[in-house]
Amino acid sequence: MFCEEDIGIDLGTASVIVFKKGKGILLHEPSVVAIDRNTNNVIAVGEEARQMLGRTPGYISAVRPLREGVIADYDTTEKMLSYFIRKIIGRKWFFKPRVIVCIPTGATDVEERAVKQATMSSGARRAFLIEEPLAAALGAGINIAEATGNMVVDIGGGTSDIAVLSLGGIVCNTSLRVGGDKFDEAIIRYVRKEFNLMIGDRTAEEIKMQVGTAYITNENKDNSMEVRGRDLLSGLPKTIEITSEQIWTALQEPVDSVIDAVRKVLEITPPELAADIVNNGIVMTGGGSLLDGLDIILSKQTNLPVHIAEDPICCVARGTGKALHEMSALQKNRIAGTKRVL
Repeated sequence: MFCEEDIGIDLGTASVIVFKKGKGILLHEPSVVAIDRNTNNVIAVGEEARQMLGRTPGYISAVRPLREGVIADYDTTEKMLSYFIRKIIGRKWFFKPRVIVCIPTGATDVEERAVKQATMSSGARRAFLIEEPLAAALGAGINIAEATGNMVVDIGGGTSDIAVLSLGGIVCNTSLRVGGDKFDEAIIRYVRKEFNLMIGDRTAEEIKMQVGTAYITNENKDNSMEVRGRDLLSGLPKTIEITSEQIWTALQEPVDSVIDAVRKVLEITPPELAADIVNNGIVMTGGGSLLDGLDIILSKQTNLPVHIAEDPICCVARGTGKALHEMSALQKNRIAGTKRVL
C-alpha cells in the first residue's frame, strides 16, 4: 500500500504538476530554474524563475532543464525536483515519499534512467515511471482496463504522444517531439521573417494563446493583437499588429506534423480497435490541445469525433494520482505500461 506522503509528478517541458495522494493537485509551476553562475546556487524556481527568462543580468542564468519531454540538464532538474518535493512534503520528512513520474512513450532507456535517478536523488524513497498516454487516459476518466479501443492524443510542451489503448496497455503508439514549444518557435520564425522583428519565447506564447489558431474561419481570421519586439534592421524597439490568419499560417508545419502522426497511428491500429475509436472518438489532453481549432481540424482530417478532456493541462498529473491508488494492481496484473512501471 502507498502511504499518504506518496506523490505523482507530471514532469513536463513547460511545467511541473504535482499530485499528492489524498490531497489532489498541490503544485503547478513552470519548469524553470534561476541559478547564480558564480556560486551555482539556486536563486528561484518555478513561476518566480519564469519571470526572469530573458531579463537576467550576466551572473544569473534562468534555464529550462527539460527539453522535448526529457532531461537536458541533469543537475538542474535534480535541484528543481528536490525543491518541489520539499515544498509539497515539508522540510522535515518522517518518511521519504514514493514518487511516480510520467515520461514520453518515445523516451530511450538512457532518458528513463536519468529521470528515475534524478527523482531518487531529489529525495524519493522509490521512483516509478509511467507512460504519459496511460496517465492521460486515467486522468481523463477513461476505463483503460476494458477490452475497448481508446485513442489518446497528449500534446505537451515538448512532445506529442499518440496512443491506442486497450486492456490496460498500449497497443500502438508514436511519440513526436513536437509540442507547445515548437508552436512558439514557429511563431518566432514567422514574425522574424515577415516583420524583421525579434520576439522572445514569452511573447510568442502570449501570441499563441491570444490569437493563435489551427483552424481559420471568417469569424476569427481578423482577430489581432499588438506585439512588441526588437527591429532587426534598426535595432530599436518596435510595435506591430499581428492577426490570427497570420499565426494560422505560421503554425501550419507543426500542426500538420501532429495530424500526420495521428493518421499514421490510426493506419496501424487493428480493425476491431479502429471500430471502437469510431464510436469513442479521440480524446485530447495536454496544454497543446487548447490551441484554438486544433480539435476541429483534427476531426476534419480523420473523420472522427474529437473531444478535449476536462482540465486537459492537469490530466496527466491526475492520472498519476489514480496510478498511485492502483499501483499494486498494475504490478500484479502486468497492465498499464508494464515496461515503464518499474
